Amino acid sequence: MKQKIKLFRHEPLSLTLGLIVITALTLAACKKEEVKAPPVPVEVNAIKVEPQTIPVTTSFVAQVESSHQVEIVARVNGFLEKILYREGDVVKQGQTLFLMDQKPFIAQVEAASGALSNTQAQLWTAQANLNRVKPLAELDAASKSDLDNAIGSVKSAEAAVHSARARLEEAELNLSYTVIKAPVAGVTGQALVREGTYLTAGPGGHLSYVAQIDPIWINFSVSQNQLTTARQREADGLIVPPPNREYHVDLELSDGEKYPHSGKLSFIDPSFNTDTGTFLVRAELPNPEAKLQPGMFVKAIGSGSTRPNALVVPQRAVQQSSNGHVVFVVSSQGTAEVRPVIVGDWVGQDWIIEKGLKPGEQVITEGFQRLAPGAPVKVTDAKLAPEKPESTKTAAPAAKK
Repeated sequence: MKQKIKLFRHEPLSLTLGLIVITALTLAACKKEEVKAPPVPVEVNAIKVEPQTIPVTTSFVAQVESSHQVEIVARVNGFLEKILYREGDVVKQGQTLFLMDQKPFIAQVEAASGALSNTQAQLWTAQANLNRVKPLAELDAASKSDLDNAIGSVKSAEAAVHSARARLEEAELNLSYTVIKAPVAGVTGQALVREGTYLTAGPGGHLSYVAQIDPIWINFSVSQNQLTTARQREADGLIVPPPNREYHVDLELSDGEKYPHSGKLSFIDPSFNTDTGTFLVRAELPNPEAKLQPGMFVKAIGSGSTRPNALVVPQRAVQQSSNGHVVFVVSSQGTAEVRPVIVGDWVGQDWIIEKGLKPGEQVITEGFQRLAPGAPVKVTDAKLAPEKPESTKTAAPAAKK
């Protein structure tokens, strides 16, 4: 009876050990099979980065200014009779804007004309007397004194004619000043006086202004730091200026519309403005449709410089990490490699990579969201980086030397 109880205790233990061994072998075999199974490569899109020359542009907030604004001022004293333009309209050169009372000036012209006629009659009389005396003096029938007096009378009469003619011209000039015309073609300002106002010549007779708007000026400012950075980049060969430093300027209006005409930089103030900490820069653009008006704010986009040997990747390929920007690169073993990079300026929808990439490397642009460092990848769509990016934003163009 005791022997049976002993057998009953040992048989379950052997069975349990057997099950444990079988289970361990099975798990080991499964694990071995998992290690042997190769990982499936992740399909990704990538671009091959190569050095290229890209255009460089710089954007500024700018303000429109008339290229030739003329103040309209009365040049003679008198009463304003009529205003002959509509304020704010575009006028042609020579178009009449104001008309003063002409009656007093017409009277002055008539008086000066009569005085001229009188002196001309005196000259005629003196000349006739000289013509009679001169042959008599040659025959000694008239004295030398008579001849001298006749010659003097003619010269005096000639001088009187010149003076009278000058007074007539002055009177006619004053009469012409009563018709106040636009000195240039452009947009008109508000009339500062009304009909019936007595005008005085000079500052007291300020009437309005005419601002020429074709061509038009665009003014913007470049900071000292921007100018210094631009010159340093040129010295380092990172930026190549245009021939003769002829920078082009395009405009974008406040509603985002692109202005249809381009212009060029026409002036860079050599003096530093200590109040604003900037240099004044001016561009000149055609404005035939009068789309730009003085005082408007626009976005000025300067171009002309280029950046050689730049490495450019799409912005979507650049990721922000806690330690900076990174990209996924396809390594020589066909795996994903996380590469820290230093980014530069934007180039349209792309980004300049200042440091971290080498020419010929493949940067993953799509599919990197499913990747881990060292994961195998399969490039299904490999392209070159765009050869002609739209533009890049950088420091302001350097001043002319």
